[in-house]
Amino acid sequence: MPRVYIRPIAFADSPQAEDGEAIRLGGGLIYASRFVLIVREGGKVVSRQRFGAGDVQKAIATLPDALAADAAEQWDNLRCTHAPIACGQRVVRLDQPVVMGILNVTPDSFSDGGQFLDKPDAALEHAHAMLSAGAGVIDVGGESTRPGAAAVWEGDEAKRVVPVIEQLAAAGAAISIDSRRSLVIEAALAAGAHIVNDVSAMRHDARTTEIVARSGAPVVLMHAPGNDGDLHADGDYADVVLDVFDALRERRDAAVAAGIAREKVLLDPGIGFGKSLAENLALINALPLFHALGQPILFGASRKRMIGALSNEVPAHQRMAGSVMLALKAMDAGCQMVRVHDVAETVQAMHVWRGLRDAALTDFSQLA
Repeated sequence: MPRVYIRPIAFADSPQAEDGEAIRLGGGLIYASRFVLIVREGGKVVSRQRFGAGDVQKAIATLPDALAADAAEQWDNLRCTHAPIACGQRVVRLDQPVVMGILNVTPDSFSDGGQFLDKPDAALEHAHAMLSAGAGVIDVGGESTRPGAAAVWEGDEAKRVVPVIEQLAAAGAAISIDSRRSLVIEAALAAGAHIVNDVSAMRHDARTTEIVARSGAPVVLMHAPGNDGDLHADGDYADVVLDVFDALRERRDAAVAAGIAREKVLLDPGIGFGKSLAENLALINALPLFHALGQPILFGASRKRMIGALSNEVPAHQRMAGSVMLALKAMDAGCQMVRVHDVAETVQAMHVWRGLRDAALTDFSQLA
């Protein structure tokens, strides 16, 4: 069955730079002016057609009816705006990048394992430092998902995260629970978490979908090729970008069919999960494409292995500069959230990035 994709390939500082022929990507601060219409069948790309924003109807008209309808929906998705997320006392806006701070209460996470396990005061101090530095959301996790990490019993995972979530909720923080187990997710939501961040895209535990649908909580569905014990397994792609796009579309549709409101679904391409260095780089360069799915995008590459692979194998705690670089790349692609360890540095970079974006929007000298 043939499938169609609309990928933005050229960008403008502002719509006036292209005489209005640029679209606001995902309701954010990025403007796309040129695109490629891709058709693939049987896992192979069979046609590519480049067009400008003003020629979209002509490009779509060349497609068969079924593909044309899908392409028209993707075009609408690329231009859609996303409502803010209510997180208790806080409202998380999605018309500008949001920094999500990572809080791992685990013994074996690849970057900060053991630093906050069984140390609630230290964990809360770190969380409040991230909030003070500008984190919009704190992502609390009690299980490492690095390659080769040991499985955690759900009871132990819940004991790690619930006390921290309760205290952060009492302080008015916006909180996500990073888990793939329904018992943990249910306990975290009861303790005050607002967002579910499931690295298995709700494939690991069948009960998770029911809990999320009933709660009304927003859910992040991340791409990982493996199931159950090893999320990093089975990473075999015909085209990593288009395969991940299709997989996320399938998980989005499954979530909506199960009763989760579509506006509550965020998507994460899963950098580092079952993907080679080349595949990770291809995905990052293609991030604007994922707006065609019509959902907010969460990007997480902080301190990951790919940075070490490109930087003389520096250890995880020395990967801050690379992490900030990738966060800025995600912002340039219009991603709504970036999940990071180094909050203060990322927020500072984001403020400078935002200043440049705002200046471009108000600079009319280019029209003289």
